Amino acid sequence: RNIMVENEKAFLNTQSELSMKGAGYYSKKTIGAKIAIDSLQHLIIDALNNISKSKNLRFADFGSADGGTSQELWYNVISVMRERGDHRPIEIIYTDLASNDFSTLFKTMQGMGENVDLAYQKEFENVFVHGCGTGFHDQLVTSGTLSLGFSATAMHYVSEKPCQILNHVHMVGASDIERSKFKKQALVDWEAILSARAKELEPGGRFICINFGIDENGRYLGNTGGKSMFESFNRHWKGHLDSGIITEEEFISATFPQHYRTVEEFSQPFVGNDCLANKIGLKLNRIFTKLTKCPYRQEYENNKATITPEEFAKEFIPTTRSWSETVFRSALKNRTFEETNQIVESFYKNYENEVANSPSEHSMDYVHIVMEIERI
Repeated sequence: RNIMVENEKAFLNTQSELSMKGAGYYSKKTIGAKIAIDSLQHLIIDALNNISKSKNLRFADFGSADGGTSQELWYNVISVMRERGDHRPIEIIYTDLASNDFSTLFKTMQGMGENVDLAYQKEFENVFVHGCGTGFHDQLVTSGTLSLGFSATAMHYVSEKPCQILNHVHMVGASDIERSKFKKQALVDWEAILSARAKELEPGGRFICINFGIDENGRYLGNTGGKSMFESFNRHWKGHLDSGIITEEEFISATFPQHYRTVEEFSQPFVGNDCLANKIGLKLNRIFTKLTKCPYRQEYENNKATITPEEFAKEFIPTTRSWSETVFRSALKNRTFEETNQIVESFYKNYENEVANSPSEHSMDYVHIVMEIERI
C-alpha cells in the first residue's frame, strides 16, 4: 500500500509540473501561441477537403489547456464548413491531463467567459464538445473514428522525466549525458503518440501538430537572439540557491519535463522502408519550421514612446509564467503555501527586473515544427 501511495504522489507531482496555470490565465497570457495557431488555419481547411465523407465528424484537440488559444481556429473552421453547406454533426474532444482546468474550458465554449462571439458551441448547430482527462501519449478515442486530430505547443512534454538535470532547469542547457536521456525518452514518447493517433484516425484522416522544437538555425522558444529565456530562468533559480532561499534539491527538482525535438527527430519514425510509420499506416505529408515573433516585444518596439521598459517587463513576464510557474512551484516540496508564494514571486520579480533593465535583449519568440500526418 505504501508503494501505491508513493506512486500516486509521484503521478500527482508530474501532473502538477505539466499543468498550465488555470482560471483562464494561460490563454490570456499566451497571445503568441494563439497567433501561431491561427496562422495555420489553412492546413486544417486543406485537410477537411481530403478527409472522408462519413456521416459524422470527430475532431480532437490534444493538449488543449483551457481551450482559449485554439478557440478562434475551431470557430473559423466550423464556420467555413457551414458556409460550404456541410452540416454534418461535429464532435470536438478536448484532451489534457486530469489536472487541467476543464471547468474554464467548458464555460468558454458555452459563451460564459470572454470572447463570447467565438463560442461556437452556441453559434452553430450540431456541434458537440467533450473533454478527456487523459494524456495524449495514450489512445483516447475509439479506433478508426477520428477524422482530424490537432495539437499545438503541447507534445514537447515527455511522459516522464528520464533524469533530473543537475546544473540547469531545461534540456537545452543539460549535459550531453542528460540530454541524450531526454532525447531517448522523447523518441519513445513520439512513437507512442504516433501509434495512438494511427489507431484513432480513420483512413484518410489527418493529424496536424505544431510543436515546439529546435529549427535548422538552432533557435528554440525564447532563444532567437538576445538573452535566452531558459538561461534567465536558470540564472535566477540558481541565484535563489546561492542566496540560500532554496535548497539544492529544490534547484534540481525544477527540471522541466520537456524535450525540444529537431526536424530530424520528428521525422525519424517516417524514414526507411521498415520505419514505424509504414508499420502502423501513417504518412508524413509535410514538415516545416515556423518562427512567430513575440507579440509583447513587438508591441514594445512599436510603441517605445508610450511604453516604458518597466511596463514592457510587467507584460512580458506573465507570458513566460503561464506555463513555467507550475514547474518551480512543484519543486518547492515541504514548504508552506506562504513560503512557496514568496519564493515564486521573488523569482519572477528578479526576472522582471532583468527585462526592465535591458528590454531590447528579451523576447519569447515561438519556434515551431509543423507537421501534417495522414492515416493511409
